[in-house]
Amino acid sequence: MNSALMRRWLTLTVVGLSFHSAVVAAGILPPSGSGEMPTLAHLVEQVTPAVVNIAVLSHSPEQDNPMLQDPFFRRFFGLPETSRPQISAGSGVIIDAQHGYVLTNHHVVKDAQQVVVTLKDGRRLEASLLGSDVGTDVALLKVEATGLKGLAFGDSDQLRVGDYVLAIGNPFGLGQTVTSGIVSALGRTGLDIEGYEDFIQTDASINPGNSGGALINLKGELVGINTAIVGPTGGNVGIGFAVPSNMVRAVMQQLVRYGEMHRGRVGVTTQDVAPERSKMLGPQASHGAEVVEVAKNSPAEKAGLRPLDVIIAVNGRSVRGSADVRNQIGLIPVGEEVELKVLREGQVRTIKMRVESARPAEAAGGESVSELAGATVGNAERNGQAEAVAVIDVARGSPAWTRGLRPGDVIVAVNRQKVRTTRELADALQASGRLALTVVRGDYVFAVVLRR
Repeated sequence: MNSALMRRWLTLTVVGLSFHSAVVAAGILPPSGSGEMPTLAHLVEQVTPAVVNIAVLSHSPEQDNPMLQDPFFRRFFGLPETSRPQISAGSGVIIDAQHGYVLTNHHVVKDAQQVVVTLKDGRRLEASLLGSDVGTDVALLKVEATGLKGLAFGDSDQLRVGDYVLAIGNPFGLGQTVTSGIVSALGRTGLDIEGYEDFIQTDASINPGNSGGALINLKGELVGINTAIVGPTGGNVGIGFAVPSNMVRAVMQQLVRYGEMHRGRVGVTTQDVAPERSKMLGPQASHGAEVVEVAKNSPAEKAGLRPLDVIIAVNGRSVRGSADVRNQIGLIPVGEEVELKVLREGQVRTIKMRVESARPAEAAGGESVSELAGATVGNAERNGQAEAVAVIDVARGSPAWTRGLRPGDVIVAVNRQKVRTTRELADALQASGRLALTVVRGDYVFAVVLRR
């Protein structure tokens, strides 16, 4: 064999060995001498026992309407004497086999009267709700059983566009289904779903019923919880979204400890850095968030943060923009320290502060609104003028509570139309069709959907 042929043979051999090692490491079995084809079957067999089907028994929407609970009005509108409960299906992921913890979406289990989890081996287990967070659309269930298998968390920060992923869930209530695709985009925001948005976009088929299911990498690690579909018919068109595993893990830790998210504030308002401003500040500001306002006597002011500072990292993690700053700070529990790297006058500075509890809104009066059963609201005033509606109190377990409202929240809009008084709120809630509140809590704004 001459030297040129030898070099070519060595090159092909090295490339072939590299491909072989890569596909084996990824969980894809390569072709063998016996005629086997590349397959993901081995990986799927390992991970699917940790993905469960979820059946939810919930009350019907008219049960929230006091008028429709009156027998006279039920007869007038031609409704049955007793409303029938609704049954819906979703998916979930066992993340801790020892404790029986099952992750799913908040929207899968909200308003649930009973939740039943079905394992791959056919066992059906009644689940209890440990906690739920409307802001990230994450909920945590607990089941009592032996022989469970859980998935390990992967690091969603390490995902790259083009990485292969599998989506596992219960589409259309058919039973466990596996689809494959790639990561199409990262850090998706602006979908107007609910609260915090930092989604993984994938073209792995996601359909109704997949919500709460697993998005895994080829190492068999959980990198996301499937949560949403964008499509004209509500079905798969190659665009699906998942909550990143690092966000899910931070939420889960608080749900285990408190049963809800204890979000606080640092007292800073930010915006994306405008292109012309970025050019003036230099390449370090190309990805960051500019400080617009620093609240008086807030942790941010006490730590020395100033308007026009550009936040480029939170706790050592680079930020892409204003939404990223909000997402990262919103996952830090009250009382813990946060370290910001900021760009000021061409110099990078490190500023540390401690997250404090969100301050309750000051409200005048207090009344109930029938569409927000369980909540007491009042006018939030500034200089004697009503500017929004403050949530004064919420009965634990009430419809308002299960939808995510908490004391101290401020309702600023209904269906994106500003409301300034409780009367304007009550009138706006009479609208037909979809109803969504825009709510401010601490430093962040999120949506509470009352009716879809």
